[in-house]
Amino acid sequence: MQNLIASSLKYENGTLSVLDQYLLPHQQVWHECHSVETMKELIISLKIRGAPLIGLGASLLVAHLAQQGGTQAALAKAIDELEATRPTAVNLMHCMATLREALKSDDFVAAVVCSAERLFIEDIALCERMATRGAELINSGDNILTHCNTGALATAGIGTALGVIYKAQQQHGNIHVWVDETRPLLQGGRLTAFELERWQVPYTLICDNMAASLMAAGKVDKIVVGADRIAANGDFANKVGTYNLAVLAHFHDIPFYVVAPLTTLDTQTACGSDIAIEQRNSAEVRGVSGSFGEALWAPTNANVYNPAFDVTPAKLITAWVLDTGVYNKSDVESGALTALK
Repeated sequence: MQNLIASSLKYENGTLSVLDQYLLPHQQVWHECHSVETMKELIISLKIRGAPLIGLGASLLVAHLAQQGGTQAALAKAIDELEATRPTAVNLMHCMATLREALKSDDFVAAVVCSAERLFIEDIALCERMATRGAELINSGDNILTHCNTGALATAGIGTALGVIYKAQQQHGNIHVWVDETRPLLQGGRLTAFELERWQVPYTLICDNMAASLMAAGKVDKIVVGADRIAANGDFANKVGTYNLAVLAHFHDIPFYVVAPLTTLDTQTACGSDIAIEQRNSAEVRGVSGSFGEALWAPTNANVYNPAFDVTPAKLITAWVLDTGVYNKSDVESGALTALK
């Protein structure tokens, strides 16, 4: 397999390595991954995260195992196990379905490797197309609010929603970003702030519950977020807290854009209520741990409800920015998304 290198995932000289995103921004630690069990642990613990990147990481591992002599039966089992790690993000399922099809080939090793390489390279191109289309919606001087992390750390390319912001800054300049912390695991505070600082895009970090007052004060011009799964009717699942922003944006008449590749579109899921929502470990809400140390702020036996995602209904969305185009409500209501697949 050829060398494939992204910000937080790389296959280089026969070794697959994953940047530990749970330790960012203060530690940059790479983990080598040679087994299904290791990749499953990396995915479940969010050391590798972001809907596109999870799929790519799993794909590169399966291709690596194929080159190491894995049988069709063993690779099929690996694909099934990896696919089951995150039930909400459809990109992982898309990648595993692609490799499952490649396994049917007589020369399945070459087919699996070729498919994994293609998925990785394709993601870079998808990110570029999304960024170019989305940047046309951004004006110089805009204050943009975003949630969670949707940049180069979450993809092979420059990202989805954050890629749009980066491209707009390159083209227009004078862009400012409001960054939600994104509780409970602070992907905004740890990762989005890290990326924007590295890219020299002006930003201000806020607690999630500050967004409403910012909108009321007229300090937010647009909201741009990513997605983990888009249903056929345009409803979409994204990091929990996204729905809050959509409701607030609707009340304050602020454009609300979702940015995602076509691989995030799941036309087999009719609407948002049909999307399986992953429930995370209760310890994530009772306290926090990472490169900054560990703290427990709730009683150790506190009951916790910790869905990783929520669902935003299509009626609250201004436009869907995909690599194939920008679609408004009328487009989606007339079946534009289902026509894409």
